Amino acid sequence: MKYIMDIHDILKYLPHRPPFLLIDRILEMKEGHSLVALKNVTMNEAFFVGHFPNKPVMPGVLILEALAQASGVLAYKSTNTLPSDGVLYYFAGIDNARFRRVVEPGDQLRLEVKVIRSKRDIWKLEGIAYVDGELACSAELLSARR
Repeated sequence: MKYIMDIHDILKYLPHRPPFLLIDRILEMKEGHSLVALKNVTMNEAFFVGHFPNKPVMPGVLILEALAQASGVLAYKSTNTLPSDGVLYYFAGIDNARFRRVVEPGDQLRLEVKVIRSKRDIWKLEGIAYVDGELACSAELLSARR
């Protein structure tokens, strides 16, 4: 599968580290407009220990966090900045979050974010997560630079 950023590149653009780094690859990017990323969901994820022991399900808030991290990479790349420059993009808000499908170990999340608008240091994005082409989650996200 072709990709434009592997995990080593992603680590340069996100301050997150395992177990809270929730993006494995970037497949597509149009700076200032959109980004497509992948998250491989494995049974090794720490959250599966308690969510839920007999029926492991990825928490919806972590799907949203994965979309927010994809938004962060897009913002950093679009503004030619890095966390090492002292720039941080924070997950600042969420609207209209909907969950349509359970995400389980073995699934691969396709994370798509598109800029709705950006003004100064605030980005509003549409985020959609799919598993095997099936909608898992959608939301509008706010990202703010500090």
